[in-house]
Amino acid sequence: MKYCNPFSKFSFTLLVILFIGLVGCNNKPKESKAKDIPVNVEEKSPFFKLSLAQWSFHKKIQSGKMSPLDFAQKASELGFEGIEYVNQLYKEELKKDADPKVAMDMLLKTLKEKSETYKVQNVLIMVDGEGHLATLDEAERAETVENHKKWVDAAKYLGCHSIRVNAHGEGTAEEVADAAVKGLSELSDYAAKQGINVLVENHGGYTSNGQWLADVMKRVGKSNCGTLPDFGNFCQTVGYGSINDQNCKDPYDIYKGVSELMPFAKAVSAKSYDFDTDGNQPKIDYLKMLRIVKKAGYNGFIGVEYEGSNLEEEEGIMATKKLLLKAAKDL
Repeated sequence: MKYCNPFSKFSFTLLVILFIGLVGCNNKPKESKAKDIPVNVEEKSPFFKLSLAQWSFHKKIQSGKMSPLDFAQKASELGFEGIEYVNQLYKEELKKDADPKVAMDMLLKTLKEKSETYKVQNVLIMVDGEGHLATLDEAERAETVENHKKWVDAAKYLGCHSIRVNAHGEGTAEEVADAAVKGLSELSDYAAKQGINVLVENHGGYTSNGQWLADVMKRVGKSNCGTLPDFGNFCQTVGYGSINDQNCKDPYDIYKGVSELMPFAKAVSAKSYDFDTDGNQPKIDYLKMLRIVKKAGYNGFIGVEYEGSNLEEEEGIMATKKLLLKAAKDL
């Protein structure tokens, strides 16, 4: 009888093919799905950039413990991308030459060199003490506009995008609004030629009424005239509007105010006062504020401006920065 081999060449070849196929199937890599990849929320960048308002150091500068010329260096060391100057902190520097123009040129040259050395962006100049842009006196208002022009030129030289001004005046709300429109319009026309914005901060008086200031912006109607909403300056009757002032009797709703000013905002100020034990601001809900800012589509600089007293200035600055980043991450 002829022997029949079950493992003929054909059978053996077929088994090899099946084996290879099975091995190939088992070793086929699994398709990765995006949803299976963990996202590290710690690495998410905030929707804004961080700048440091020089006023945060005003106590040290005014006491002589810190030179205003070291501002760029300090901001860089603290991890800020941009800086916001305060003109009144350079009064002594501007006395270093009998010729005001020469003194200004010397100062600006130094500030620009410092910002370039420490790789920080010059964002804006906060201008105070140059008169009232919303005064009812036409001659005084014209002089005020002239006084501000040198700071527009300074902002241009430094590479800033704006100057921050005040729109104060005495009279009825309607009278001061009319004067503000005139003063801001004239200054904005000059600033437009330099490529500079003119920003009004809620800073006491009528300007701490969000609706009033928003109406002024609408009436001015110039693309380079906007607002700098400050989280805390919404007291209408004291000084420069701080809700932290114990004499503040009629604070405007800070969240309503920021919401009203954000459509015109080209900068934002994260004001901070004393911190509680949890690292929060008892008078300002930062998460709620940032939600308003983000909803408005803003993604520019938010300036840290510490005005508290229970922390040293540098500590307060860093606590404010930390609070901002935490709130942004929690959005």
